[in-house]
Amino acid sequence: MAAVTAAQPRSSKTESYVDNKRKEDIRQANINAARAVADAVRTSLGPKGMDKMISTANGEVIITNDGATILNKMEVLQPAAKMLVDLSKSQDSAAGDGTTTVVVIAGALLKQCLTLLSNGIHPTVISDSLHKASIKAVDVLTAMAVPLELSDSESLIKSASTSLNSKVVSQYSTLLAPLAVDSVLSVVDPAKPDMVDLRDIKIVKKLGGTVDDTQLVKGLVFDKKASHAAGGPTRMENAKIAVIQFQISPPKTDIEQSIVVSDYTQMDRILKEERNYILGMIKKIKATGCNVLLIQKSILRDAVTDLSLHYLAKAKIMVVKDVEREDIEFITKTLNCLPIANIEHFRVEKLGHADLVEEVSLGDGKIVKVTGIKDMGRTTTVLVRGSNQLVLDEAERSLHDALCVVRCLVSKRFLIAGGGAPEIELSRQLGAWSKVLHGMEGYCVRSFAEALEVVPYTLAENAGLNPIAIVTELRNRHAQGEINAGINVRKGQITNILEENVMQPLLVSTSAITLATECVRMILKIDDIVNVR
Repeated sequence: MAAVTAAQPRSSKTESYVDNKRKEDIRQANINAARAVADAVRTSLGPKGMDKMISTANGEVIITNDGATILNKMEVLQPAAKMLVDLSKSQDSAAGDGTTTVVVIAGALLKQCLTLLSNGIHPTVISDSLHKASIKAVDVLTAMAVPLELSDSESLIKSASTSLNSKVVSQYSTLLAPLAVDSVLSVVDPAKPDMVDLRDIKIVKKLGGTVDDTQLVKGLVFDKKASHAAGGPTRMENAKIAVIQFQISPPKTDIEQSIVVSDYTQMDRILKEERNYILGMIKKIKATGCNVLLIQKSILRDAVTDLSLHYLAKAKIMVVKDVEREDIEFITKTLNCLPIANIEHFRVEKLGHADLVEEVSLGDGKIVKVTGIKDMGRTTTVLVRGSNQLVLDEAERSLHDALCVVRCLVSKRFLIAGGGAPEIELSRQLGAWSKVLHGMEGYCVRSFAEALEVVPYTLAENAGLNPIAIVTELRNRHAQGEINAGINVRKGQITNILEENVMQPLLVSTSAITLATECVRMILKIDDIVNVR
């Protein structure tokens, strides 16, 4: 009887007890997994950050300290930790730089969230407070920012150098930073001054030499040699260039079939027909005055045969074959010509014109350079050199980050100090704002402010300085009104960072904070994981 009465209240409608233990465990597991990912890249933050050596399954080795690359190559299985990998990808596409910072900030926010959750604050309250704090943070950053003109190339170079200083190739920043600025400014379209498409800047990698030999080419570079069959020309002045997407080879039947030839006269007829067919095509090409052919790679049959190359060489036409399909758009935009898909459409108006097309020896290989293009499209090519494949790949990644920084400044023309200065200033101002807010909100905003201190703390830690002393001194300087005081890792002390030329685009900082907050809010809201098989 007693057992029955004890069980009765369980079924009553007023019963409100729900088992929250599982939800808390899932939330904690998610936060811990995501923090583990953040801690993995934390040591590679800043100019004195460590590099990671990544060994892939197929034996490829990558050395880098670019947050997006490290996380991309990681095999992360936990779903919440995957969100941090995606977070760094979205920072990479939004700003291009700050991919490590965004993950480190997210990790610090998650650590603060654990404390708030253990104090019994509801996840929704924390989530809403974080959202408010991030909006306020963007306002504070915008108020700190210094406007910039695109004509001020010195400031553009300084911010590109800041991005490069934390990379493996930092010693070459004096060469790569101006190169990045020049290449972005040369592709800015006056009709759309706020837009830069980085696909208009082609990076060609060539092994050999050092990073010092990297150069900006006003024109086109092909990482392949011209065709040497039958002694064809390898240098052409006053070039008329055609980009063709058809094959200069005998036609094949549409269906798989074999032809049986019974005597020599039939054999001769077939060969004669082939020769006439190819000769007919080459005569049409020559009639337009074309003297350089760029031939797209073909899957179905050979784009050119030995016979056609022989006739092209006789006609004094320079040939560059096996041009990749995805490069066609860039080539036609640069040469200001049209791709030709059929021999019947081969006309003079579809050709591009250049002063010189020549084959140049470079390192252990050869490249084809096209210079002096008439009516050239708004594109540019960067030829990157490096002593080994690892340096070459890292130089390309670093250059991409520098290009993205300049692109950010073109689309949002504001600069902000680096070296942990904006984060400490945010932390100070949000801390003061949290005292004005009521109830749980103020408590959560204060935690957000504390979390931002992770950036200067990590910068100091990675530089081998005493992080507690440095961050305390930094707070003190900011409290006295020095909003641009930051950590100078070279001197190991706190100085005015703008005077040291350490600056970054406003967009990098604002997008890092908004994206990190968004990701943390999403992880907080998850209270269960459902596996669907």
